[in-house]
Amino acid sequence: MKDCRKENQFEARGMIAGPPLAAAEKFASLGRVADIREYGSGNVNDTFLVTVDAPGEKRFILQRLNTRVFPRPQLIMQNLRTLTAHIRVRLGRDSLPGGCSWEVPLVLCTREGRDHWLDNMGSFWRALSFIEDAQSFDTLQNPEQAREVGYALGMFHHLLSDLPPGTLADTLPEFHHTPVYLENYDRWLREAASSSKAIDSPEVDYCLRFIKERRAWAGVLEEAKARGRLAIRPMHGDPKVNNVLMDRDSCRAVSLVDLDTVKPGLVHYDLGDLLRSGCNPLGEEWERWEEVRFDPELCRAILKGYLSLARSFLTDHDYAYFYDAIRLLPFELGLRFFTDFLAGNVYFKARRREHNLVRALVQFKLTESIEAQETGVRAIIRELGR
Repeated sequence: MKDCRKENQFEARGMIAGPPLAAAEKFASLGRVADIREYGSGNVNDTFLVTVDAPGEKRFILQRLNTRVFPRPQLIMQNLRTLTAHIRVRLGRDSLPGGCSWEVPLVLCTREGRDHWLDNMGSFWRALSFIEDAQSFDTLQNPEQAREVGYALGMFHHLLSDLPPGTLADTLPEFHHTPVYLENYDRWLREAASSSKAIDSPEVDYCLRFIKERRAWAGVLEEAKARGRLAIRPMHGDPKVNNVLMDRDSCRAVSLVDLDTVKPGLVHYDLGDLLRSGCNPLGEEWERWEEVRFDPELCRAILKGYLSLARSFLTDHDYAYFYDAIRLLPFELGLRFFTDFLAGNVYFKARRREHNLVRALVQFKLTESIEAQETGVRAIIRELGR
């Protein structure tokens, strides 16, 4: 491994107080809260790193869940308990390959023994154990890192491969259901066209044309599921590269975090999402969106890491839809970003009015790059899937 010790995108920023401090004190059963800081770069929840004045300076993750996005947060906590219990049993029973280690964040309880706390404003707070001596990256620096993030998703799917998907609640119905996102897009497009929200620009015209040219194909995975070609399995839902934690010393993947979107679904959505985020060396926040490209060597490395563990449960039909998943997920996310831009940035956090428009353009440009390299990407899938 090389070039592993880069700045962690999860470095804590600025001590704060107020509601986060009140919430932290509810979960700080080991002692007094000594420090609390914003943590991470998530687009949905508010996340904080809490340090407790206790032997060894105990730390944990505190989150205020966005209940507009997750209207039934109790189901998220139910899934977390089911998931972590199952993985802990598997880790205690099975030997990991090559002496590797794996960790899963644990749900922490309040002093009263509850897995969440509601403040006087109705905000939903929960706490998770903090995985020490680990770091994550917004973009991949080399094929070695790419292989590790692929391995991480393969490990996650491997550990859950014997968990009946029906034991997990569907916390976000129709999440990763591209035809539904197209319906939402059509609705907001009609509203924008009939109001002062309409925006005329070359970038908007590009997005409109891009979606129109691909909408007939967008249901490819859902149609395969309906025909019984793709099976429902436990899925992560948001396995982008900065949700993979790597050990600071060995640079090996040790965990896959941000488990709120775990649900029954298609592992293809997970794989496509990981490749979408991992094979764009410039990252999804790149302003000069015309420069975005899909890196086939990072794709090869991610797939190699993933298949080192996932090959045991994949079918021929699964492999047949790998390319569609790789192409679909950046299109789907771009569609969601563009729809949110039309709606006035109500879902994804945005720093300015056009932020989600630029994010959409990045994803659409990535989709174009994948399409231009279809022959090569399919060749990689055939080679590694043997």
